[in-house]
Amino acid sequence: MALAQRTLRSSCASTGRPAAFSAAPRPVVQRRALLCRSAGVTAGPVTDDTFKELVLDSSVPVMVDFWAPWCGPCRMIAPLIDELASEYSGKMVCFKLNTDESPGVATEYGIRSIPTVMIFKGGKKMETIIGAVPKASLVQSLEKYL
Repeated sequence: MALAQRTLRSSCASTGRPAAFSAAPRPVVQRRALLCRSAGVTAGPVTDDTFKELVLDSSVPVMVDFWAPWCGPCRMIAPLIDELASEYSGKMVCFKLNTDESPGVATEYGIRSIPTVMIFKGGKKMETIIGAVPKASLVQSLEKYL
């Protein structure tokens, strides 16, 4: 079985439930969104093209995780971001931006290290958290803007 197929058949990290299988090759961010969406997770992908609409124009606070597939610490905090997206559903929105596939927004906001999590409210960047931090640190930062 091909590596991509084995990966797609694995479980979503945040819930442990089986993920959907698709034999068609997809970019990493689409595969990741498919896996997590099939498991009921609310964090979704955002790109350079959708950033303004989904993040800056949002009526609720938004947490954006700037990540890359090759980044170990990014993979470590990914389940935390998914948990927060589920726990705060309705109060805030959470997105993940792959800096390899959407470098424009990352450059605009001066992302030099990943993972970087930014919190936006009313179209403005409110806070930046750099590195793989514990869930409690993310919650503390997020609570200030709800």
